[in-house]
Amino acid sequence: MQLTAKASRTNALLISICTPDFKGDEATESLAELARLVTTLGFKVVGSQSQKQSSTKKINVLGLGKLAEIAHLTGNKGEVNTEVEAGEVLPEEEVDETPFSDIPSDNLPFACADVVVFDCDLSPSQLRNVENQLGVEVFDRTGIIIEIFSRHARTKTAKLQVEIARLNYVAPRLRETSCGDKERQMGKGAGETTLELNRRKVRDQLAELKRELVSVQDEMKGRRSQRAELFCVALVGYTNAGKSSLMRAITGSDVEGENKLFATLDTTVRALFPITQPRILVSDTVGFIKKLPHDLVASFHSTLAEAHDASLLLYVVDASDPSFRAQLDVVHGVLEEVGVEDSKKLLILNKSDQLSREQQQALMDEFPEAMMTSARDPADISKLHKYIVAIAQDEMVEEEIIVPYTANGIIGEIRSKMSVTKEEYESDHIKITVRSNAIDLARLKKRMQSL
Repeated sequence: MQLTAKASRTNALLISICTPDFKGDEATESLAELARLVTTLGFKVVGSQSQKQSSTKKINVLGLGKLAEIAHLTGNKGEVNTEVEAGEVLPEEEVDETPFSDIPSDNLPFACADVVVFDCDLSPSQLRNVENQLGVEVFDRTGIIIEIFSRHARTKTAKLQVEIARLNYVAPRLRETSCGDKERQMGKGAGETTLELNRRKVRDQLAELKRELVSVQDEMKGRRSQRAELFCVALVGYTNAGKSSLMRAITGSDVEGENKLFATLDTTVRALFPITQPRILVSDTVGFIKKLPHDLVASFHSTLAEAHDASLLLYVVDASDPSFRAQLDVVHGVLEEVGVEDSKKLLILNKSDQLSREQQQALMDEFPEAMMTSARDPADISKLHKYIVAIAQDEMVEEEIIVPYTANGIIGEIRSKMSVTKEEYESDHIKITVRSNAIDLARLKKRMQSL
């Protein structure tokens, strides 16, 4: 199941179900985020509808009255089942009056929407039932997020991870062909329905993808082990917090970055710029989001391993977004699930150029250990660069090395890999004071002993 933004199917109606555990500002912010997700796929949000329910587990998801109202907005293409079985009591329906900012919900015209998107997860049976009653395609939040990931994956690793998550999502939602369950296949697999064959095909695909991913992850692990001796910084944060822009600013690279959700999925590693000796590496990890599907979290464990192995984590938040505190909680939760707990951390209050001086001061009073930055301000980038270098220097060891003039190539190697703080030229050797990590120093000493 994949979304396609055809000309005849671009208008999306968003549905929020408010429960005792999910209501008020949380529901409002979540629906606004869903609107950005849907827009990222190229759809136009024409409006929203909401209803209070005791849970999201009911077979119709919504009350029959609300379903009939939504069916009117989708052109009455389905058939809302208003029959009540004997002895069944319909619960009283409550419309949530909470306004959703920037998303119209009143006086929506007939047949204004041809796609309906729920801000929650739907079971396969719920999805089928609602689609039959509305007569249009219905998607849930997880389906939308997985589709965005599918479109934005670029590297082999990300494509494998997203495809595994997509197939895990699609498998229970496979449906029989129009011929029905009685259709039988001739030859190999005789006796199986088309649905059974399709499910077996998906299982086989998943098994093959997982084998291939293990192989790719082994390669990634090897590359990370090669970088283990260098000081590594990982940018982590909510999607659209400005991580890619910050990455581009502090590394002088051309890392892709757009003002949309999940513009980049792949972990990118670049050297801090201006270049330091030893080099400091910076990685930009996949962004997080509320209610990130579990399969995607599991699939991206290997990608987030960059954060797990980092010497310093930069928690990047969009300080101009009033909901960034809740977003920061999401980041903490995902990283805790991955096992990132003890690394040194710095909170980056990004996009400060969109705040007034009073707002900036209030945030610094609230988060005194944080750093206020704008990726567009060279002074802020220079300040962050100096901070990173200072932290890296604190972890280095300083030592004096005696290098004879006959040691060809040693001096060049030292200058390329270590920070030289002092040089003294004697009659038959050079006395060099260097700062470097303990591993490189031990390797250099061993080489010197062999000369």
